[in-house]
Order: sequence, then C-alpha cells, then structure tokens
Amino acid sequence: MSWTEVVIEIARANAEALSDALMEAGALSVSVEDADEGTDQEQPLFGEPGMEPAEAAWEHSRVVALTDVDADQAAIVAEAAASIGLAAAPAFTTRAVADEDWVRLTQSQFAPIHIGKNIWVVPSWHAAPDPSALILELDPGLAFGTGSHPTTRLCMEWLEAHPAPGKSVLDYGCGSGILAMVAKKLGAGDVAGVDIDPQAIESARENALRNRCEIDYYLPDDFAVAAKAQHATGTFDIVVANILSSPLKLMAPMLSGRVAAGGALILSGVLARQAEEVAAAYAPFITLGVWAEQEGWVALHGVLGSDTVPLARGQ
Repeated sequence: MSWTEVVIEIARANAEALSDALMEAGALSVSVEDADEGTDQEQPLFGEPGMEPAEAAWEHSRVVALTDVDADQAAIVAEAAASIGLAAAPAFTTRAVADEDWVRLTQSQFAPIHIGKNIWVVPSWHAAPDPSALILELDPGLAFGTGSHPTTRLCMEWLEAHPAPGKSVLDYGCGSGILAMVAKKLGAGDVAGVDIDPQAIESARENALRNRCEIDYYLPDDFAVAAKAQHATGTFDIVVANILSSPLKLMAPMLSGRVAAGGALILSGVLARQAEEVAAAYAPFITLGVWAEQEGWVALHGVLGSDTVPLARGQ
C-alpha cells in the first residue's frame, strides 16, 4: 500500500486546530513541525515546570497529514479549513510515501555508533563491534539521546575523559538517560536523571534496566523531594545538562546550585555562537569555558570553587 502526504505551511494560531480538523476530515495521521527548522529562525520549544508551552506549534508551522494515495487531498484540506472557520483553504503540496518494510528500513538507518575512545552505542538488533568496550544498548525512541547528535557525543566524551569513580552525578534533561548510563558504567556512585517529560522518564528507566545500571530518574517536582532525602546538601559532584541555550540560561541559578563545592558543571545543546551568552548567564555562580566543539556545537565546562556560594538551588 502507498500513501500521500499533504504539506501545509500555516501560522501558529491555526496549526493545532487545523491538525485536529484534518484528522476529522479523513487524514490517517498528522504532525506539526517547525517550518523554519535548520535556519536562523528555528524556534526550539521547551518548558519548565509550570511554564510548559501552551501550544505544540511554532510561529511558522508546517502541518503534515498522511492520507491514502487514492484520497481526495484537496477535499480533505478544504473540509478541514472550513470546519475551523478559515476563509479559504490554505495552499498545500503533496509528496508520495512508498510502501516499505518500515521496520527493516528504520533499523538499517541506525548502526552502532562509536563515541570517544571506548564507547559504543549499539541498537538491540546489532551485535556489539567490540564487546570489551563500554557498551550501551539503546534503540531509537521517543526520548532524545542516542549518541548521534554532536551535543550528546560531546557530553559523553567529557564523561569518558573525566571518570569519577564513586562520585555523584546528576543528568538534568536526561532524555533517554544515555549520559547518566555512561557515568554509571564509568564507575560513578549515586546517579540521578531529571526530565520534564514523563515519556522520557519512562524510556530512561527502561534503558537503565536493559543496561543493568542502577539510576534514579525523576520528574522535577519528585526530584526536589528526593534530592533533599538522599543528599544532605542536594548537590552533586558532576552536573551535566544537554538541553538548549535558552532554557540553560534560565536555569543558571538552579543548575549551578546543584553543583557541590569543587564539583564540575558540563553544559551542551549550545551553538558555538551562543557560548559567550550562556557562560555570561552562569558567571555569577561559576566560570564556564568551552571544553570542545563539534559541528558548530560546544560543550561548556567549569568547576565550582570551594569559596563560591551558589545564590539559589530551586528545583
């Protein structure tokens, strides 16, 4: 069987409503993307507890609807537009989606990934290229972090270059849990991961179980309670956060406050051109510098001096 995708570019105000209307009009599935993805106008969506985005859409959105190949795409779009009160049906393009063995095709796109000196991220359908290496069995899923993105690799390479046997590690914005698992397999003691997405927490817990790593994963509110119970100071020897520059800047007081005296803070998800402004946001708490750069992305690193007192901890 073959399908046809209908692609519509539309303003944020109508993106969600149009998506729902397209489903009602006969689309098989609908997704919303950032039409400016990959450009300087790209707008990452993020949210902290209590500040989640009101809409899963962008200022300039792209709505992609999957339909049967024999469906009347023009009629579906017209019906959807009329149902939400648009004066006219929006312009759209179509593209063919050929029938494939989707499982085999997807698996073929994810081969083992070699990271740093001795780390391999291996999907479950592959054999480990080097069984003596540090092996992470990890399948692509709903949560970010498979080792394919430069920011994830940068953080993994930092952890490999700075092993901390027995030390405590916090992975904030943990996604799939990959960074926490690297730290644990390198000998870290207490390791915790935090993410605002319940699906990410579920995925991280499953991945940790599969990789035989004892790691505690939390939503932010649960972590605030657990950190006080399990850590006298609520701080960690190593704090790593691979998110994006905007939320990292907002979280500067909180993340800095989670670093123990003499401990290290590692940040990524930061473009090279954003490094100075991110470092400036953390300057009142900890001095950060660029540790390494890959493909235009950087990892920032700093050590909290014993005479430095963080201003706030928050969650």
